[in-house]
Amino acid sequence: MLNEVLNQIGRRQSFILTSHARPDGDAVGSTLACAQILRSMGKQACVVLSDGVPGIYAPLPFSETVLHHTEQAPAAEAAIILECDCVARTRLTGLERHYLINIDHHATARPFADVNWIDPDACATAEMIFRLAREAGVKISPEVATCLYTAVLTDTGSFCFRGTTERTFALAQELVRCGADPVRIAHNVYFSTHISKMRLLGAALNSLHREGTLAWMHVDRGAMEHCQASEEDCEGLVNYALAIQGIEVALFFREQPDGRFRVSLRSKGLVNVAAVAAAFGGGGHECAGGCAVDGPLSVAVERLVAQLHARGYDAHVQ
Repeated sequence: MLNEVLNQIGRRQSFILTSHARPDGDAVGSTLACAQILRSMGKQACVVLSDGVPGIYAPLPFSETVLHHTEQAPAAEAAIILECDCVARTRLTGLERHYLINIDHHATARPFADVNWIDPDACATAEMIFRLAREAGVKISPEVATCLYTAVLTDTGSFCFRGTTERTFALAQELVRCGADPVRIAHNVYFSTHISKMRLLGAALNSLHREGTLAWMHVDRGAMEHCQASEEDCEGLVNYALAIQGIEVALFFREQPDGRFRVSLRSKGLVNVAAVAAAFGGGGHECAGGCAVDGPLSVAVERLVAQLHARGYDAHVQ
């Protein structure tokens, strides 16, 4: 399918590139890198992300060019949707009018576009974009390498998630050779935390519950307001529950304005949490997933735990 993607790109001159709402590192890094690769191929490319670029990824090259609405973008012949399982999750309007190219590495990916390049064996969508550049004969600039390395670093959980292989480290090595600075990137991602996020972490940890090898915690709207926190501040908090010795699965619930809960799921490999999330209309990786469920909190927790049990996970069995 890589050859078909390049074939369809070759037939067109102008592109909109996007990814899912509330973009993570792979969504932002892969989209920015792919757009620059297209420009190097002599194409016109515009990145549109409905929620913009999260603060920790603002230092990435080309981030200042990102638009928030398709109406702001120039006319395009095609839309490339990266790391996203359907058009609706982009929260952008008008994409259906374009020729659609879908590039995704999630096991829960769906073939919704005119061309679908899906590779669950890739450690991140960034790996696929790297291969696209190589196949197209485009030189990886230091700026593109920085975007791709950031995507790989974050989507593999700092090279901790299952699926991290020798090939992953070979890719990281090649991106460093191309000009990515791993120290500077790590500092931007992991050592630039806002104080609002640290306060929110305190509130989340105060709600921590453990049941055998399962842990979960939550923040409600009151905690968000008290900490003056944003949705972006919630990202990654689930990992603190997963870091507890003996915990195999961690859940983090954050209350939305409509009373529903966004749920982040993490696993050390015992459970495919992407499959659990998919049962609620979400998705993700084997060790990292996300979904949304109706409240109240007690019911949301009960439903997630029931789905874990349905997948054969028993928190009390070692």
